[in-house]
Amino acid sequence: QVQLVESGGGLVQAGGSLRLSCAASGLTFSSYHMGWFRQAPGKEREFVAAISWSGGNTRYADSVKGRFTISRDNAKNTVYLQMNSLKPEDTAVYYCAADWSSYSLLPPPLSQEYDYWGQGTQVTVSS
Repeated sequence: QVQLVESGGGLVQAGGSLRLSCAASGLTFSSYHMGWFRQAPGKEREFVAAISWSGGNTRYADSVKGRFTISRDNAKNTVYLQMNSLKPEDTAVYYCAADWSSYSLLPPPLSQEYDYWGQGTQVTVSS
């Protein structure tokens, strides 16, 4: 049974930082691209960042480039999202997701490409 468990969310002031973690189990983690998505109240789920199975390639949404960094530790079956210079518009539930990579080079930005999802962790940025 595949499980993705996010942690690290919380309440932070604008300009602050948070690091989200997503621990995976029940899958061969190093064979999966991993992504972070977010959903704000009343909005569609949107892509935030993704990292390839090897960790060698990453993608970011334009809205977070230069502020967020995705990374992974295949030995710990964990993917991270370091979020700096947070803004109120970053407030959302953040989800991690896993996509069977077929050892392709680039992780996909589309949510429908992802096979497994976590339950989400709330991030709230106050102004």
